[in-house]
Amino acid sequence: MRDFHAALPDYAATPLTELPSLASELGVGRVFVKDESCRLGLPAFKALGASWAVRRLLDERAADGEGAGGVTLVTATDGNHGRAVARVARLLGQRAHVFVPRGVHPRAVSAIVAEGARITEVEGPYDDAVHDAAEAAGGPDAVLVQDTAWPGYERIPGWIVEGYSTLCAEIDEQLTAQGVAAGPDLVAVPVGVGSLAQAVVTHYRSRPSGHAPALLSVEPQAAACVLESLTRGELVSVATGDTTMAGLNCGTPSSIAWPHLLGGLDAAVAVPDSAAARAAARLAALGVSSGPCGAAALAGLEAALAGEDADGRRAALGLDPGSTVVLLSTEGTDANPRSTEGR
Repeated sequence: MRDFHAALPDYAATPLTELPSLASELGVGRVFVKDESCRLGLPAFKALGASWAVRRLLDERAADGEGAGGVTLVTATDGNHGRAVARVARLLGQRAHVFVPRGVHPRAVSAIVAEGARITEVEGPYDDAVHDAAEAAGGPDAVLVQDTAWPGYERIPGWIVEGYSTLCAEIDEQLTAQGVAAGPDLVAVPVGVGSLAQAVVTHYRSRPSGHAPALLSVEPQAAACVLESLTRGELVSVATGDTTMAGLNCGTPSSIAWPHLLGGLDAAVAVPDSAAARAAARLAALGVSSGPCGAAALAGLEAALAGEDADGRRAALGLDPGSTVVLLSTEGTDANPRSTEGR
């Protein structure tokens, strides 16, 4: 997987930035932020999954004799995934049709259009956009490239999750270079439908032996579908509201992610927009460009380590003054125009 991405234009491992002042504030040994503000020329991590899935798809179509005339890659998005699919389609000479739900900023939509994609705006939430995209992909020479799965649609989302594994492999190498060969003690990951979290769980829970970190998922309070599913012990959908964490504004966990999240997460938390905004500002002051979705990782960890029974939660997560924490900042400020408004 790493070799595939390394051969793409604009590939470079994204930074793993150490922030000693945050470690001091949080009462741990070291804090690193995986900075996805520039990934394959885009301001979020999503191109890792889209590029691998589209490559697999096109190779399969060519092997089946279906490559002539190209294909329309159809998807729904809260912003970053759709732009990634549109970029990959443009680079590979294919077409893209992107369905956008309510609440996505016009500048984010314009960025997708700038990649040459056709846009359909949907009045409803993200889940409605996914439904409409799936219907549109039933047309001739069209294929759905969605980063969430449901029964009967799981292969392509699985490829997308595979693509995200490069991010985890980079973290391993970067931590080793920083003298942390044993790996982190905790990883905080922002969650929408849970596909990135699935990749993180798979990576850290598939090791035959050695140190296993605590894994913390973070969602917006307005769209906490994974937290609600974990609370009930079964996959459920939730009604979503407005949130500045647009890329996490999802109402239903991915069906292929859910078993991994249920069995692999150690803790889950939902945070308000105000907490994500404060975390983004804190990261910006430390030199890390992070939109609300990316900064949610810090906001979630701060929430987990504060308030009543904070010491108990810290102990449950296995954190002490020598622990190493990795925060996944999944997008830069350029990915989410709402994050820069009002400044």
